[in-house]
Amino acid sequence: MREPDRKTEMVYLWVRAYIEENKFSNHSRIPSENALSRRLDVSRETVRRALERLTREKLLLRVKGSGTYINKEEALSWELRGSGDRTKIGLILQGQDSNANSSLMDGIRSILPPDQVDLRTFLTDNKFANERRCLQSVVNQGFQGFIVDGVKASLLNPNLDCYQKIYQKRIPVIFYNNYYKNLKYPRVVVNDLRCAEELIGLLIREGHRNIAGIFVSDNYQSIEKFQGMAATLQKSGVEYQDDYIKWCVSNEAHDARFARSIDRFLKGLPHCTAVVCCNYMICLLVRQVLEKQGKRVPEDCSLVCFDYSSEDWEAEGVTCSIHQGYRIGQEVASRLMRMIRNRDCDDLGYTYVLAPEIYLGRTVGPVRK
Repeated sequence: MREPDRKTEMVYLWVRAYIEENKFSNHSRIPSENALSRRLDVSRETVRRALERLTREKLLLRVKGSGTYINKEEALSWELRGSGDRTKIGLILQGQDSNANSSLMDGIRSILPPDQVDLRTFLTDNKFANERRCLQSVVNQGFQGFIVDGVKASLLNPNLDCYQKIYQKRIPVIFYNNYYKNLKYPRVVVNDLRCAEELIGLLIREGHRNIAGIFVSDNYQSIEKFQGMAATLQKSGVEYQDDYIKWCVSNEAHDARFARSIDRFLKGLPHCTAVVCCNYMICLLVRQVLEKQGKRVPEDCSLVCFDYSSEDWEAEGVTCSIHQGYRIGQEVASRLMRMIRNRDCDDLGYTYVLAPEIYLGRTVGPVRK
């Protein structure tokens, strides 16, 4: 799927999920094109194409001079029509990284053909309340399995009771990326500890000792990346420095205004020679900040990134672990279908840990003396 089409598809899925969550609401107007454009970080033209598709499908109604509204009758009848003989799968996404979501869904669709599987997508926006509404609305709708990216997985999740009800109904669930440790369900993840060892090891071998890291505190993946960084520093005899680690929460990491906070953080570390970014969005902000500060990469400051989810890593030359969204999508889809066929809900060998894929770009260089 071409990049513009992938972005249109993600907007389509976001609005489709919005329709699902609000089809019973008295307030049935959807956000404006401008609001959706800002929220999803895409052009208005991309939003317009997605809304036109939903209008053709009669799920939306445009009222001139008033806005665009959910066609409740069509939305409810779409649910009542059901899936026929197809397997009904729910895909619960955080929805914050459109690049990662697009490649993941491409991988899932390569395993789950639409003539055999009815794949319905829900977006949590990494919020517990959205996850709860989603789970409560779908638990009695005949879903035969779920693929889930957990919400703020490093925190105590208030929605575990919903997952327990799903488990009691013997509905298979498989997590990817972020999972809840106190649930019995399997997961597909990347070995982030090993990934950290490889990326931070590259910096240490180039003589870097004052290494900054920016991580997300409510994301279980990010916690493992941080633990990997700390372990690698310790094993290499490099002193761990608390002041060189910056923590943020998920919503901050996806907000361009967070660049000001990164700017202050790096200015407070005059001896810093390298920065570790826990995801693609933070990497973009760090590069913007370094450029604004007049620092060259890697001459003045080296840079590595976990889970680089854009497809331009070679063009940009970023030393990174490549986000394996397509492969993860294939693995979660094939493993969930096996769980459904075998009527398994427990992790009976379905968990899979992928080895990291490291790209050696041009953003790591030796420490300047």
